[in-house]
Amino acid sequence: MTSTYYTGEERSKRIFAIVGASSGNLVEWFDFYVYAFSAIYFAASFFPSDDPTVQLLNTAGVFAAGFLMRPIGGWIFGRLADRHGRKNSLMISVLMMCFGSLMIACLPTYSSIGAWAPALLLLARLIQGLSVGGEYGTTATYMSEVALRGQRGFFASFQYVTLIGGQLLAVLVVVIMQQLLTEEELRAWGWRIPFVVGAIAALISLMLRRSLHETSSAETRKDKDAGTIKGLFRNHTAAFITVLGYTAGGSLIFYTFTTYMQKYLVNTAGMNAKTASFVMTGALFLYMVMQPFFGMLSDRIGRRNSMLLFGALGTICTVPLLMALKTVTSPFMAFVLITLALCIVSFYTSISGLVKAEMFPPQVRALGVGLAYAVANAAFGGSAEYVALGLKTLGMENTFYWYVTAMMAIAFLFSLRLPKQAQYLHHDD
Repeated sequence: MTSTYYTGEERSKRIFAIVGASSGNLVEWFDFYVYAFSAIYFAASFFPSDDPTVQLLNTAGVFAAGFLMRPIGGWIFGRLADRHGRKNSLMISVLMMCFGSLMIACLPTYSSIGAWAPALLLLARLIQGLSVGGEYGTTATYMSEVALRGQRGFFASFQYVTLIGGQLLAVLVVVIMQQLLTEEELRAWGWRIPFVVGAIAALISLMLRRSLHETSSAETRKDKDAGTIKGLFRNHTAAFITVLGYTAGGSLIFYTFTTYMQKYLVNTAGMNAKTASFVMTGALFLYMVMQPFFGMLSDRIGRRNSMLLFGALGTICTVPLLMALKTVTSPFMAFVLITLALCIVSFYTSISGLVKAEMFPPQVRALGVGLAYAVANAAFGGSAEYVALGLKTLGMENTFYWYVTAMMAIAFLFSLRLPKQAQYLHHDD
């Protein structure tokens, strides 16, 4: 098709495909993030210590370890999606996430089996990291390929609507449990409930993904370069490096103002854990709602301009925002500051998957997107909490703010390398 005209049936089919893929994405990210938001309650069960910061540091280390599996997941599932179809890759990734969540829900604690408890927790997170490593690239690829032309930014933004929705649901479940259970019950057994919910939801998602139609063609799947590292780097090394460059900063600032922010409000600003959860619930909800609007903005001003605004504003505003949040006393002011930060991040997240997918041809698209994202995410996104908490224990917390700022400046520079139009998807956006 060379025009942007779609029949009613074709439009409905594509919208259903977006809904089907993104619903599974929501479940995947709920399962992955519920670990971060429950860590306050189960840290002592797996890492006995008198210092709460040390306990959180250990759980953050396991969180980061899950990210180290992402490049492997990006490679395995990217190859699978490019050679055997996007649909197969999406179904297998959500099945693995289900297994990882169920494993955590059933784990004995340190008091029961000693050092085996944190070791098994680590194993479960590695399985989940492998799953999520494959999920992002395949979902981004699939959604970019089914999105309606001329509205790609808007429709592709739903990848992060559901990714953030997964975070939001994770926070929401914790908030509900905080209202229904006592602090002692949450620490004793209540923290297991979200992982059971996630495992059940993953099975439902698996059934939904079975109804998706395949977007890759038999011709591209049979291409000799399809899903191969050699094929990716023979002609697309520059595109890979560009994606790697701006994803590093994007991942770091995203995790700084989402998963780490709840701990930052409690551990640094001295806010009550329940209050911090409410603040993050409100901020994440607005962040989720923002995505389609920033996606539509990219359809008007271009993906490259959105990315340049993201890099420039992130470089200028990160230190002032984090410094203000460090001493914030009003929950409302904390909410406003975090929402402002997330507005800046939205220039990137609303089009994150699409702007990557537009850099690669279909035979290596899932691999290129998934692997570049996973490598940058593992190195910079997954380590965000660990680096922040580590610097805090050394009395150098402010150094973390400048670290994020430097990575945002690098993201800006790499965004300058972006083409003004999509290289491999249709140019009529």
